[in-house]
Amino acid sequence: MSGAERRLRRLAPGERITMGRSDVPPTDERAFDFVSHAAMRDGWLHPAASNYTFVVELAHHGAYGYGVYKPERGENPLRDFPAGLFRRECAAYELSLLLGWSVVPPTVVRDDGEFGVGSLQLFVPPMANSHYFALRDDWPDDALRLAVFDLVANNADRKAGHCFIAEASGLWAIDNGLTFHEEYKLRTVIWDFADQPVPDLLLADVDRLRVLLGERAHEGVRRLAELLEPAEMEALERRACAVLEHPLMPGPTNRRDLPWPWM
Repeated sequence: MSGAERRLRRLAPGERITMGRSDVPPTDERAFDFVSHAAMRDGWLHPAASNYTFVVELAHHGAYGYGVYKPERGENPLRDFPAGLFRRECAAYELSLLLGWSVVPPTVVRDDGEFGVGSLQLFVPPMANSHYFALRDDWPDDALRLAVFDLVANNADRKAGHCFIAEASGLWAIDNGLTFHEEYKLRTVIWDFADQPVPDLLLADVDRLRVLLGERAHEGVRRLAELLEPAEMEALERRACAVLEHPLMPGPTNRRDLPWPWM
């Protein structure tokens, strides 16, 4: 094990990170450039993650913050998803841009991390004890929008702790690696909106996505296509069309539709 690997394997000091500098919020116009080009400095292992997940210090042109680095090298093999989950983390961010929804923090592919190629997502400091079950009553519109996002992205692992309210910038969704499978795999804790109609404003955004996916010439669509397989892109377009044709939120059909653990 190299010295760099030993440094990264230290457990993350939660209070230091939560209370540390976050000079570039996720909605800032500099955020994508910051997470794309910032130097990755000291880092720590996230203690609760199933795959290697590191919180790293970021610095770029006098701005400082933290990022969440998920290297491909640290992924545990899965039976139903191929290796390269980090690409799906990045694809979820690209999808949020195409929909016009600020729901996934800026996430990019970086090949210069200590463990090699992986995703780097801007760390967004959450409010204390914020998770889906704590936010759904006060943020119903945002919660419904996230449910539609997960339906389109085919999220197979939306736990309550995978979304939260940030101090100054609304609801954010993280841990989006189990997404975009060509087979239907929606597994989520967000079933509060079952059988409710999808609002027209959200349908308009999904329709715009459908048009862009059909043309495949949009820069964001090209970036998305570089991260996913052709069959997964086709399945994404079919899911967008299905939402428009049947604009009612689905409900669970069996216990498999709920992730475990819920948090």
